Amino acid sequence: MNSVLLVWVGRRAPVGLEELAAEYAKRISRHLTLAEVRVRPAAGRQGDVRRALAEEAAAVRKHLHSGDTVVVLDERGRERTTEELARWLSERRHLGRTVFVIGSDLGVDLSLKKQASELFALSRLTLPHALARLLLLEQLYRASDLLAGGQYHRGFSG
Repeated sequence: MNSVLLVWVGRRAPVGLEELAAEYAKRISRHLTLAEVRVRPAAGRQGDVRRALAEEAAAVRKHLHSGDTVVVLDERGRERTTEELARWLSERRHLGRTVFVIGSDLGVDLSLKKQASELFALSRLTLPHALARLLLLEQLYRASDLLAGGQYHRGFSG
């Protein structure tokens, strides 16, 4: 399967969330190559939100390569079921790296959203980035385990 990079902007989460994130990252590594990069939020964020978002987007772009499929998490993006996510990941098996981007508490710069191949919604709710990261990691594990024939995902069969 292709490799996945998760780039997220923010501060580290409380210990319990970090431990869960590490556990899902470890589980994901059984099925696909996963790397994570944390980008620090821009300094002086209270003064000029647009400047801060532009700085954060520039820091994220440093980790992007030509040919990457960039997916920005956004509550207005496309929602997928776990099965749909698994199919989408399967279709990407030999197409290069997929990069998921989670913005800071300020969001994601519009230019980075426009650069993305897709906006993806975990939920229509606005989520704190630490929780969005944990949910994304869990869903990536669930989808990759489903593709591998694992038993983690039970789904709805009624």
